[in-house]
Amino acid sequence: MGYIEIKLEDYLKANGISKNKICQNCGLQRTQLNNYCKNKVSRVDLTILAKLCNYLNCSVSDLIEYKK
Repeated sequence: MGYIEIKLEDYLKANGISKNKICQNCGLQRTQLNNYCKNKVSRVDLTILAKLCNYLNCSVSDLIEYKK
């Protein structure tokens, strides 16, 4: 069985994006963002995912990947 990997932290590091700026601009709590960065989310909130994609100007596939 496969699993979903959230690649947000890698994306932020590769693009030099500050977690603080994301929290401020997307209205997220730091713990929420850290949970996404550390792949500790069991149910992805689509509203949060949309905010992240909008702010980062990326697609969902840039942040989430299905692994076998």
